[in-house]
Amino acid sequence: MSYRELATRPVLVWSAVMVTGRLPVAMAPLALVFLVRERPGGYTLGAVLAAAYVLGEIVAAPVLGMRLDPERARPQLVVGLAAGAVGFAGLGLAPGAHPVVLAALALLAGAGPAAVPGALRALLTSLVPERAVTQAMSMESMLTFGIWAAAPALTTGLALGVAPAVPLLLQGSLMGLSVAGLWLLPAGWAAAAREEGASMRRALLRAWPVYVLGAAGLTLLALAELILPALLEQRGIDIRWAGPLLAGFSIGSAVGAFVYGLRGSWPGPLAVQSLVLVLAVAAGVALVAVLPWTTAIAVALVAAGLLQAPASLTRNLALRQVLPPGALAAGYSLMYAAVGAGYAASGTLAGGLLKVVAPSTAILWGVGLTVLLTAVGAAGEWRLAGLAPASQTEESAPVEARKVRR
Repeated sequence: MSYRELATRPVLVWSAVMVTGRLPVAMAPLALVFLVRERPGGYTLGAVLAAAYVLGEIVAAPVLGMRLDPERARPQLVVGLAAGAVGFAGLGLAPGAHPVVLAALALLAGAGPAAVPGALRALLTSLVPERAVTQAMSMESMLTFGIWAAAPALTTGLALGVAPAVPLLLQGSLMGLSVAGLWLLPAGWAAAAREEGASMRRALLRAWPVYVLGAAGLTLLALAELILPALLEQRGIDIRWAGPLLAGFSIGSAVGAFVYGLRGSWPGPLAVQSLVLVLAVAAGVALVAVLPWTTAIAVALVAAGLLQAPASLTRNLALRQVLPPGALAAGYSLMYAAVGAGYAASGTLAGGLLKVVAPSTAILWGVGLTVLLTAVGAAGEWRLAGLAPASQTEESAPVEARKVRR
């Protein structure tokens, strides 16, 4: 199936909802820093607010994801996005509020819509034929990396060119628009069977190796984003190159997602694909730490980006193999929390190491953490190999037969 066949009205509406709902998320950490940077201790407060936002996402994603009703998810998604819109708008309207109030609003903005990404992914795969799932998820990945590439420039331009509160007000408005867009989409996605709470928890826990490998992949992204400016200074390279270099990583990721989706399937099991891709990305990031030239660093980052998106895609596709259909939205939400935790863990490790070692050494230590997580996740996936997952049985049935059962 080609990408052209995804150009249906439901998928296009879904894309609009996804962009308006996810752009505020991508803008959030930087927007929070700009919001309070002119206050006394502003940068420290901004970091605390960003941490509160991410904490809200990580904690709420699995909790809210497990409570989603696959067939009637829209009311829960509306409430979550509305809560996020209120949190962002509150931050923009009251930038001088007490830090505790700002932290509470940031927590609300992160926690409210935390289950939305997983639910939207489950909804997207229900809007396309089974044979087009890889292309649909590749399209989602391209949109995601495009959003993350554009968000820093948009946030910086509005905060410095207009006012620090404007990005937050825009984020609240965009999230409100995504609420309106939900009413143009189906109320939910049909599940082959309703999952009981205990059964769903067992299925989600059994998939822990997939989450670990997902977290491993995002530790590399954190290393690239958070340590690159310090590394450029260490190399004597103008720090202004950090933006273009990271944009190259994001563009490479979007291209990688597109290429991966050109084929319905790739050689080898998804577990092997993911292992190879994550280790290849780790090698690319390690090269960034040791190469002394700007051009060489750029090439290594673009190459790592090309493989980063397929690595992430294989994780999400693997969840479809090991989870029953009724647990997919919760599984995607758990993956969202896991990769956020991986990013946060890598960022914390990097920040601590930068106080005692050179940036290049900090990156290599971070790559070591990634390899360790990858080994743990890969070992766990060997235990899942050979099991007959419920969703795989369901997906292997003819499409018309599935329609009759539903």
